[in-house]
Amino acid sequence: MQWPNACSRGTIKAMTSTIDDDLPSDTAGRGWQARFFTIWGGQAFSLVGSSLVRFALIWWLTSETDSATVLTTATLASMLPFIFLAPFSGALVDRWNRRWVMVISDALIALLTALLAVLFWLGIAEVWHVYLVLFLRAFGDVFQSPAMQAATSLMVPKHHLTRVAGANDLLMGVVSIVAPPLGALLVETVSMQGTLAIDMVTAVLAIGPLLFIPVPEPEPKDDAKRSESFWQEMTAGFRYVWDWRGLFFLFMALAAMRFFLAPAFSLLPLMVTDHFGGGAFELAWINSAHGVGFIAGGLLLGVWGGFKRRTFTALLGLVGVGVLSLVFGLVPEGAFGVALVVMFIRTLMIPMMRSSVMTIFQTYVPPDMQGRVFTLLLSSISLMAPFGLALGGPIADTFGVPIIFVITGIGCLVVATSWVLNPTILYLEDHPKVESGG
Repeated sequence: MQWPNACSRGTIKAMTSTIDDDLPSDTAGRGWQARFFTIWGGQAFSLVGSSLVRFALIWWLTSETDSATVLTTATLASMLPFIFLAPFSGALVDRWNRRWVMVISDALIALLTALLAVLFWLGIAEVWHVYLVLFLRAFGDVFQSPAMQAATSLMVPKHHLTRVAGANDLLMGVVSIVAPPLGALLVETVSMQGTLAIDMVTAVLAIGPLLFIPVPEPEPKDDAKRSESFWQEMTAGFRYVWDWRGLFFLFMALAAMRFFLAPAFSLLPLMVTDHFGGGAFELAWINSAHGVGFIAGGLLLGVWGGFKRRTFTALLGLVGVGVLSLVFGLVPEGAFGVALVVMFIRTLMIPMMRSSVMTIFQTYVPPDMQGRVFTLLLSSISLMAPFGLALGGPIADTFGVPIIFVITGIGCLVVATSWVLNPTILYLEDHPKVESGG
């Protein structure tokens, strides 16, 4: 099939009107802001607590082992649930009450953190304990994340989804700025168990609003669809993505991108300690630069709005991440200030890619299919990460961490080139698959 290289404004407007008529209607209703942002605020506090835990555990592993292989193994432990459970959790989220999925997932994550805090308090915590807790916390996330994403599309009117996606990136940026220095301060002044205990408090703040505020559910299915088995629903998710070729190839591109990004992300602490000679506070500063970039990118996307085709905006973000990752790997040892600037600009490009892709899903994928499609995305990109991590750890231990960022940059640019050469990705919004596919 030949895909158009351009369309007139009239054609695009007519096409968009037809698509919107076929898409599910908004279920947000009046007063959606108060309901949604109360829940969103609770999740924001939980995100702060989780970020503190993540920083503390990664720094503990870095200071205790100074091993790239240990750090990549920790990252792998946190990804395994997404690889093996995401396709199943998506189908389950689409069948279950999404509000209670979020409540139970948040409670499970808090309980696991409490158990690890006890191990540190007793002085018997070991590296494998951290691996196990990271794995089990991710088990909770594999249900919580798609439930929140799917609920958002029903709580927020469609024409506000891009702004909410920008607000999410803004939140991530603020947390990335605040959490690392706070985590470094806590690591240096408070016990590990005290730092971990904060996550339990923030979990209560996340669960509280969910107990009192209703979360809309998709419209009830007809008798034929209601009788479908779990496996039929899961298969329908695979079939939906496979039949929409543009979405399928987008999944493949994002999975390839993850292959290159995963080791660089996990080895950033060693880049700070071994290459730049820094400590906990230097790692906090570079993570904060990452957060400032997120905020700037979210604000830029919110003001600009991106290109008319969101795939073009996502492509721009991917190219930017690739170029700046390459530059980051070439920063000399004594130029930590330059590294901060490069990290800021690199992260500024991420919201353009992430928010654009998420908005495409929330706009064109029907609500009763979003849980499955979103978790298939998580599974497909996570599936490639172990291969990148398996190669990245030994390469970094042998040749140094900077080479990983150089490889990451080149790899992202290769993926961007394949994106440009595949019109089914570039123009997938012109030919959406609006039916649920089963």
